[in-house]
Amino acid sequence: FPACTSIQYGSAHVLKILVFKFHCSFIKVIPISGVSNMCARLEEVAVLEGHQDRAWTVAWNPAGTILASSGGDKTIRLWGREGEKWVCKTVLEDSHTRTIRSVCWSPCGTYLASGSFDATTCIWDRKTGDYECSATLEGHENEVKCVAWSPSGQLIATCSRDKSVWIWEVSEDEDYECASVLSLHTQDVKHVTWHPHKEILASASYDDTIKLYREEDDDWGCLATLEGHGSTIWGVCFDQSGERLVSCSEDKTLKIWQEYQPGNKEGIQTQGTDPIWKCVCTLSGYHKRTVYDVKWCHNTGLIATASGDDCIRVFQEDESSPDRRNQPQFSLTATAEQAHTQDVNCVDWNPKDQGLLASCSDDGIVKIWRYKED
Repeated sequence: FPACTSIQYGSAHVLKILVFKFHCSFIKVIPISGVSNMCARLEEVAVLEGHQDRAWTVAWNPAGTILASSGGDKTIRLWGREGEKWVCKTVLEDSHTRTIRSVCWSPCGTYLASGSFDATTCIWDRKTGDYECSATLEGHENEVKCVAWSPSGQLIATCSRDKSVWIWEVSEDEDYECASVLSLHTQDVKHVTWHPHKEILASASYDDTIKLYREEDDDWGCLATLEGHGSTIWGVCFDQSGERLVSCSEDKTLKIWQEYQPGNKEGIQTQGTDPIWKCVCTLSGYHKRTVYDVKWCHNTGLIATASGDDCIRVFQEDESSPDRRNQPQFSLTATAEQAHTQDVNCVDWNPKDQGLLASCSDDGIVKIWRYKED
């Protein structure tokens, strides 16, 4: 069976490269047109001003009613709708001493975790009516780059410039204890994200790799290492099924990774009972600079990216593709040119309001967009 990958270029061509390994090896290149299909647009809904420095991240709460943003001004802002307008409801401050790089809501929506360049992670709740920092997680040697809450709500993952990933257990009495320190990357770890249904964690690093982890016999270990990007990987995101990953990189590309379980119908070899992950598609030629963030919407299947070229782009999978599992095809369907006046750092799809997208930038602005098909 051929080992296969699809490389899509923004110049309206797809190069599908099939490498057959029989008695000899050869490469067959098949160009396919129609990659850019600008059949939709991103309509600006709201411009939210308030941060006094660059805005690093945005995150919707599970109900889709509150948007959290954080930035270099050491604050978290919570935005909500009042009538037809979006306004700042609350400003959380005085718990971090440096830039707040990442925020993430618990699955129940009661708690908010924030990771900071001051090397700490704070847990916020509003039991007293107002949001307050109820716990501070310490241990990283320097900047916390990302924090992520597991789907069960029982685990929190943090990653840092110190090259490590920490996994914290959340007890019933709301204590937070470090369960594992994973020091398997060789460089700064930029991002962590959880599988949507299983307690499997993915991390992305300055060392150009993605690592997947899971717990076995009360100890966390590396399940797989994904290699293929030519430079720093800034973000990773699972699709709704958890069987695919999308990653974004300083090499200006996106990569789609497919999971193959033992005994898969394609005949791809695995080791023991562990699955193997393969890159099945590379989206290249669309971004002019580093792609800093990528989010795969679990409601619509749309993929949104945040880039250093000040643009937001949305990609859609071609559902008519004859082999979506092994040779998926994606089209660029919408672009917000000059979405911000500086680098776009983060995007996030609203989990309830289909097509609603938030973004933030080095320009200190948070924006809300509506994806609309023409």
